Amino acid sequence: MLLITIKSRENSNRQYSPKYTKEENIIGGKEKTVSPDTVLKNYWNGNEEFADLFNAVLFGGSQVIKPYELENEDTEASVLLEHRDHTQSIKAVRDNIKIQKKSTVYGVQFVLLGLESQEHIHYAMPLRVMGYDYATYKKQYDSLTRQYKEHKTDMDEHEFLSRMKKTDRLTPVISVVIYYGEKVWDAATSLYGILNIPTEMASYVNDYRMLLVEARQNDLYFHNGNNRDLFNLFKILLDQNNSIRDKKEKAIEYTKEHEVSDTILKTVAGAANCKIDFDALKQEGGNSMWSVFEETAKEGEARGEVRGKAEGIIDTCSDLGLPDEDILKRLQVKLNISLQAAQEYLRIFGKKTV
Repeated sequence: MLLITIKSRENSNRQYSPKYTKEENIIGGKEKTVSPDTVLKNYWNGNEEFADLFNAVLFGGSQVIKPYELENEDTEASVLLEHRDHTQSIKAVRDNIKIQKKSTVYGVQFVLLGLESQEHIHYAMPLRVMGYDYATYKKQYDSLTRQYKEHKTDMDEHEFLSRMKKTDRLTPVISVVIYYGEKVWDAATSLYGILNIPTEMASYVNDYRMLLVEARQNDLYFHNGNNRDLFNLFKILLDQNNSIRDKKEKAIEYTKEHEVSDTILKTVAGAANCKIDFDALKQEGGNSMWSVFEETAKEGEARGEVRGKAEGIIDTCSDLGLPDEDILKRLQVKLNISLQAAQEYLRIFGKKTV
């Protein structure tokens, strides 16, 4: 778990992690690599922003969860699935933006999953959330079993077989997914949505809901000024109905009128996965907001061109009956992309050629 102290709005000098990836931002004229998900994680690690988000999603803005009651929790969970013939290890990590905190008052774990810079909507997300939540519960259960084994706790035969006491209770988990894409989320938000259930059987099949927040459009009520500015700028940036120039004017106007801090602009840029001169951002204020939208538009166009070329290469190679290994090599050479990117394109477009 990334443990970072983030100060309140009165002092927006937030500390940013030195964790770097291949995603590059130009900072102060020198090339440094700053992971977009690191920027977002640093922002949501702030208890004030985190609590305000969950209060908005769960309680319509009522201040039920207090920032001071939140403690950071480990986001990684390795679990063992025991089968009759073998034991399978599953390592579940809250992917992308992963923040997990526990309320010391309510004894509930709150988990934030963020799909930053998602070009594609994840149609299996309800299943993934269910798996993540299961891994969190299984981790708690495994902790109990280890504790009882180490201390040789007295248990009756039923408790011994269960490896937990009748009175044991696990900590509830509430997960919220933030989708930062510009397209309308048209995927399911519950397990039912990805199941083909006969009407007669529907009432007997357990459902599993996920809580989804679309950054581009939502009716959440925030008390925290940072969150208000953040989502208002997302609404402007991700609005497909407006031209780039309209977005520019609205963004600059909003930034100046509300005196939006550079921290929020960095977070918006991180979610949009665009390159921006952060020093210029501090010096020029609202005018440099244009670089966010301009770079986002350019990168979007570039991604679209690469996607089109990738689809063409995959179609041609598939028609020739080439194996996946050869297709991946051609994608990397022709498009100058990484193996991981090539595998993603093959996953997306490969099914269309079967």
